[in-house]
Amino acid sequence: MRILILLLTLLLPLYAFAQDAAITVGNGPSDTQIAERLTGIYSQLGDTKHVAVSVQSSVVTLSGEAANTEAAERAVGIAERVDGVVAVQDEIVRTLGVSDNVTPLVSRTRQLGTQFIRALPLIAAALVALVLIFLLGKFLASRTGVIRRMAGNPFLAELISTAIRFAFIMIGIIVALNILGATALVGTVLGGAGIIGIALGFGVRDTVENYIASLLLSIRQPFRAGDHVVIDGNEGLVVRLNTRATILMTLDGNHLRIPNAKVFKADILNYTTNSERRFCFRVGVDSADDPVSAIAVGIKTMSELPFVLDDPAPMGVIVEVGDSSILIDFFAWVDQRETGFATARSQAIRDVKDVLEADGFSLPEPLYRLRIDGGAPLPKSTAAKPPSRKPTKATVRDVLDTDAETTIVERVAEERAQLSQDENGTDLLDDSAKTE
Repeated sequence: MRILILLLTLLLPLYAFAQDAAITVGNGPSDTQIAERLTGIYSQLGDTKHVAVSVQSSVVTLSGEAANTEAAERAVGIAERVDGVVAVQDEIVRTLGVSDNVTPLVSRTRQLGTQFIRALPLIAAALVALVLIFLLGKFLASRTGVIRRMAGNPFLAELISTAIRFAFIMIGIIVALNILGATALVGTVLGGAGIIGIALGFGVRDTVENYIASLLLSIRQPFRAGDHVVIDGNEGLVVRLNTRATILMTLDGNHLRIPNAKVFKADILNYTTNSERRFCFRVGVDSADDPVSAIAVGIKTMSELPFVLDDPAPMGVIVEVGDSSILIDFFAWVDQRETGFATARSQAIRDVKDVLEADGFSLPEPLYRLRIDGGAPLPKSTAAKPPSRKPTKATVRDVLDTDAETTIVERVAEERAQLSQDENGTDLLDDSAKTE
């Protein structure tokens, strides 16, 4: 039993070694044949011609000299690929000589120069093709009249022109590379352009979003130049729309720039779309007065104002009965093209108030009851009240000029006139385009 175990112990490692080994002992090439084959190969290569070969039991030993590590590794790689070689021993000496390393470089440089001279006609043909395709794209992109009629929008037409130029430049580059036989480089260029485009897209995401919003606003045309608008709570007259922002002139005469991405997503209130506009104000009369009579007096008073429109007619409604008064809302319409909205509302409030008071209606103020415990009674004031200095209606009418305010409108018109004279001025608003 002990002898059997000992035999198994000796035989199992030999069996495992036999399973892992890939060395054959068949009728392969002899050592002499391997040595002759490698010597013949090395003699044909300039950087391995000084490498010596010796073979013993299919094990190749390389000695001698090589110019550098690259040449030595090349010799080892060749030996490993020869049929019948079991292993390769690298004993090559790297000389690192100047002449041995510089001479091949000079030779390769001369060879590249010769190839470049021979390829000059082909390079010239590729450049001619590139220039011709570029000029064709430039010619097509310059047909702005045709493109604008097709696009129906100046900004979209400009974008199409730019896209045509870019497309023809890319086509020219691809054709030129194909003429030069660099078809593999075409895929590299296109792939690199795609990766660069994705990276730039993430880097300038806000700019791209703003640019797209500008394009959509120029197509939709939600307002015209000079329109009185409120955009996201910002009120003013539209001066222009460019590729980055919408410029308003506020009612104070200041410039306000709103990014187009914000304008596109904002709520836009346009007062100019409809020339007729309604104003409203609230008046409180004493709870003992007849509110219907007060409404009739107020409507009659507003109807007599020259700037108030007859259609739609003025009206008044009771909105609330308070502790000491009845609240009435009065409404009237004006034409904004001829009447200033704020001054018209101001004069209507003044006239209705004066007429209601003249007809005996009380406009009560809030009443407060004050209680003082343990104190002496307050003495009654004996001071004379100052005389009333109420202005006459004629004086007030002179102050309240209800004509349409044109100061801001004229400033916007002057700015747009300068913009039209500036060749580099950009305005995406087109009065001939349809509005949404």
